[in-house]
Amino acid sequence: MKHLRLSLLALLLLAAILVAACKGDEEEYAEPEAFSFVIYPGSRYLGTLTEKTKQAHKIANPNVEPPPTAVYDADATVEEVAQYYAKQYGYAEVAAEAGSGAAKPRAYYRTGDLATDNKPLAPLLPQLQLQTDLTKAVGNYKGAYVSPRPNRPQVTIQRPYFDVTTSKVVDRTMILMSR
Repeated sequence: MKHLRLSLLALLLLAAILVAACKGDEEEYAEPEAFSFVIYPGSRYLGTLTEKTKQAHKIANPNVEPPPTAVYDADATVEEVAQYYAKQYGYAEVAAEAGSGAAKPRAYYRTGDLATDNKPLAPLLPQLQLQTDLTKAVGNYKGAYVSPRPNRPQVTIQRPYFDVTTSKVVDRTMILMSR
């Protein structure tokens, strides 16, 4: 199940989305009453990628309703976006790396390879009615992960990202939020 979930989220994130109960320094934080997305200022909504992410979830888990999900992108750097979300979520900082074990920070930077992270998507693409050329997913990326709050989604940030709907590497910062 975890491997299947990682493959699904890799469709848009091009990296595994980690779910962890982490310890870390946190600041005062007032939790919103209802589940909500925090939208990075100046970002643009990517409706097609959002819908394909939900469809991928439905293919992998046909009896489970897809979680609330939204995909955006922005001209801002990974660092600017990660710091924004860490602050919005009440986390003291974005760590330089994930670390290991149970001591993972609530927000951290990461790196990855577009080709490696997109390869597991190949079996899903026909089911999503996508004619994606995965050979065009070339290069490294910098990313960040921000752990969810009870009423806020996890946030996965990446630049550049591979758009599976156009088979292009996009030099913007992708922001994927999913519960």
